[in-house]
Amino acid sequence: MSFRGAFTALVTPFKNGAVDEEAYRAFIEWQIEQGIDGVVPCGTTGEAATLSHAEQGQVIKICVDQVKGRVPVIAGAGSNNTSEAIELVALAKQAGADAALLITPYYNKPTPDGLLAHFKAIAAEAPMPFIVYNVPGRTGLNMLPKTLARIAKAVPEIIGVKEATGDIKQGTEVIEALGRDFIVLSGDDFTVLPLLAVGGHGTISVTSNVMPGKMAAMIAAFNKRDTARAQALNLELMPVNRAMFIETNPIPVKTALSLMGKMGLEFRLPLVPLEAAHLEQLKLMLKECGLI
Repeated sequence: MSFRGAFTALVTPFKNGAVDEEAYRAFIEWQIEQGIDGVVPCGTTGEAATLSHAEQGQVIKICVDQVKGRVPVIAGAGSNNTSEAIELVALAKQAGADAALLITPYYNKPTPDGLLAHFKAIAAEAPMPFIVYNVPGRTGLNMLPKTLARIAKAVPEIIGVKEATGDIKQGTEVIEALGRDFIVLSGDDFTVLPLLAVGGHGTISVTSNVMPGKMAAMIAAFNKRDTARAQALNLELMPVNRAMFIETNPIPVKTALSLMGKMGLEFRLPLVPLEAAHLEQLKLMLKECGLI
């Protein structure tokens, strides 16, 4: 499997408090039809924080079954509790995911030695390809390139990183420290094209939930050295990028997908619907972009 290109951090649809399997399958199929390069169930955008372990296993299984090997599946399976992360990675592995997305432990704020011990323990109990998720805005901890290089050397299961600092300098330093074969994926939709320019491999995207074809086409254009087209597509994506973060993710993106008729509008607390003023902004953007 190639972990390059546009991967969608999939929204998880709910209906009457439970996972809406029918809507989820249809949504995944639409993503593939639109040309997405891969999918990521059970990430932050998929409200994994409020899924039970049983539900997380169910969502990953549904995703893998619907994809049927047509694109790679990177399953969100991280935790700030190492034993819980081991259980979740085992579920992802059993479900047939191609890789696991592992967030750096949040709240605990482990030292570099603690981070190394965390990933070593997971690899020892549930080995499979790992993509580390570095998102200090959510975790309060920034895994610096030097630390990532040290850990990746000690844990060969780590094949890449979702770099969500929004810092192109740090992204460049990751590539410098780990080499061009180490997979570096943007975790911030505003930095996809700049990260590609310094040697990145693609994105795990929120925006591609609503514009999968254009996000995939932008990366494909860049890889074909059609810089003008890549730049043009990037500018088309920018209003959507902004709208997806007018409130906490995934509130705007799930609302957009509901307005587009892809799923019902249902969140799990503590997430609540968009404020009225933001809803009007979102509707206007979707209309201007021809999405509704």
